[in-house]
Amino acid sequence: MYTAVMRKRKTPPKDPNAAAKSVLDAIIASSEAEPEKNPAAVALGRLGGLKGGKARAKKLSAERRREIAKAAATKRWRPKS
Repeated sequence: MYTAVMRKRKTPPKDPNAAAKSVLDAIIASSEAEPEKNPAAVALGRLGGLKGGKARAKKLSAERRREIAKAAATKRWRPKS
């Protein structure tokens, strides 16, 4: 995959450190492009995410939900060290 940064014909710097930096800058610029997501997979993942919490809460007993909530509150409000 060639990018606009890689196509530029510049004379390479004579300093090896500057040459290395220019190579790294080109690599970083080409790797910053975000891959496209499959819309069907995104929709399917969102669907499962919307169902997940409600389905889990329905499956748990009231006592177990209370235990989970108590543990979460303890962690949330513990003193920061």
